[in-house]
Amino acid sequence: MGKRTFLAAAVTTGLAAWALLRTPPGRFKWRPRDATAPQTALITGASAGIGAEFARQLAARGFDLVLVARRTERLTELATTLTATFQVNCEVLAADLAHEAGVASVEARIRELDTLAVLVNNAGFGTLGRFVNADPTRQQEMVYLHTMAPMRLTQAALPGMTARRYGAIINVASVAAYVRLRGNVNYTATKAYLTAFSEVLQAELRGAGVCVQALCPGFTRTEFHYTPDFKDHKPLPYPDFMWMSAAEVVRQSLDALGNGQVAFVPGVLYRALVLMLRTPVLGDNAMRLASLFL
Repeated sequence: MGKRTFLAAAVTTGLAAWALLRTPPGRFKWRPRDATAPQTALITGASAGIGAEFARQLAARGFDLVLVARRTERLTELATTLTATFQVNCEVLAADLAHEAGVASVEARIRELDTLAVLVNNAGFGTLGRFVNADPTRQQEMVYLHTMAPMRLTQAALPGMTARRYGAIINVASVAAYVRLRGNVNYTATKAYLTAFSEVLQAELRGAGVCVQALCPGFTRTEFHYTPDFKDHKPLPYPDFMWMSAAEVVRQSLDALGNGQVAFVPGVLYRALVLMLRTPVLGDNAMRLASLFL
C-alpha cells in the first residue's frame, strides 16, 4: 500500500469514526405537551417489538398516537394500556401495508391529521433462505412493505409538516443495509434503499424544519425472528452481547433524532461494525467475515 493510499484511508477512517461514534445533543425540538396544541405520532408496525416500544416512549413524551398494524386485538390492548398510563389519545388503524388498499387507507388518515409531528415507518418482516428458492409473492410483499409503503406515507406526511415547519420521520431500516447478508437478498436490498432514501430526503428538506432518520439497528430482542417466515430455521445462535432490547434501540433513536446523522446505528458494537465496513482498507475483508456470521 502506498503512503497516499494509507493516508487517505486513515483520514477516511477518522472522519467515519467521528461521525458514527459521536453522540451529539439532538436538534429536534421536542415540544412539551400542551392541551391547546396537541401533537400526534403515527407508528406503523405498532403491535409489537420496536413499533410498540416507539408507541410507549412517544406516549411518555406526551404524544397522542395513531397505531397502525394488521393485528387489531393487539393494537387495541396496547392503546388501552397507553391511554390509562399516560393520559394520551390512542387511535387504532388496522391496515396491511404490504398491499395497496392498506397503504391508501393510512395515506388518507395522514392527510387528515393536522397535528402529525412524528411518523415512524416501522412495519416490516424478514425471511431466510436462498433467493432462488424464495416465495415470489412473499418477496414482492416485502419489497412493497419496505419501500413503497414508507415512501408513500412519507410523501403524504410532508406537506403538513413542511407547512408547520415541524416534524420528524423515522424510517426503521437495519444494519443489514451495510452488510450483504446471504439468505436475505431482498431484506438487505430494501433496507439499503430505505437508508439511502432517508439520507437524500433529508438533504432535500434542509431548512424545512423536518428531520429524517434511518434507524439501523442490529439484532434486537423482539418477535421478529419467531414468525412463520423463520419456522424452518434454528434460533439465531448469537451471544447476548450482540443483542439489544427494543427499549434501548428506541431510546437511542429518539435521543439522536435530528443530530445531523441521518443514518443512525444504535449500539457501540454495531457502529464499530459499520465503521469497519466503510473503511476502504478493511471494508471488503470485513464484509466477507461478517457474512459468515450474520
